[in-house]
Amino acid sequence: MVRKVDTDNLVTTLARGLTASKPLAPPLRRALLWLTPIVALAALAVLRFADLGSYMQRVAQPRVALEAVGALLTAIVAIIAAYHLSLPDRSDRWRFAPLPPLALWLAGSGLGCLANGLGLGPAGARLGESGSCFRFILMVSVPLAVLLFATLRRARPLTPLPVALYGALGVAALAAFVLQFFHPFDVTMIDLALHALAISVVVGAAALLRSRALASA
Repeated sequence: MVRKVDTDNLVTTLARGLTASKPLAPPLRRALLWLTPIVALAALAVLRFADLGSYMQRVAQPRVALEAVGALLTAIVAIIAAYHLSLPDRSDRWRFAPLPPLALWLAGSGLGCLANGLGLGPAGARLGESGSCFRFILMVSVPLAVLLFATLRRARPLTPLPVALYGALGVAALAAFVLQFFHPFDVTMIDLALHALAISVVVGAAALLRSRALASA
């Protein structure tokens, strides 16, 4: 015998005691709220510790400026894209948004390698400095990724892979941008290779740990 279910009473019973969840702010606003204090702290560190005179001389070169702008835009756009992609109702076209600034960043770095040759730099002396750059990118990216993913996970993304990839790319690009203020020389092939390796490590780790990093609390 099939029992007739009172749908209204069933819904009322199931919903009893539940509270409505607070809707998330728009992705762009959330991204800017995250970026603002991070950029402010980075600016304070640059003003306190960087040799701005030396950096201004370097960034006066168009290819160095191109690299810096490309890295900064990659960071901002990738982080904004991660916030958009964390929501199921946002366009998948955000997957393509970070690609133009990324291409600009790579172009600026590539021009630096061409200008300085494909070697390690004068007398190979820059290999040690490049190792420091590798560590800098990792040391800055990891805590930033933890902070970023703590906010991204609030959306409970249904497809965490692109969210993790673009979030990690964003923080790694931001670390690489800040690094340029402390980079005493133009990029060489070994610099570019180690920078790329550090960024790949950050992005790869985020991809592997995406389920745990973006799981809801």
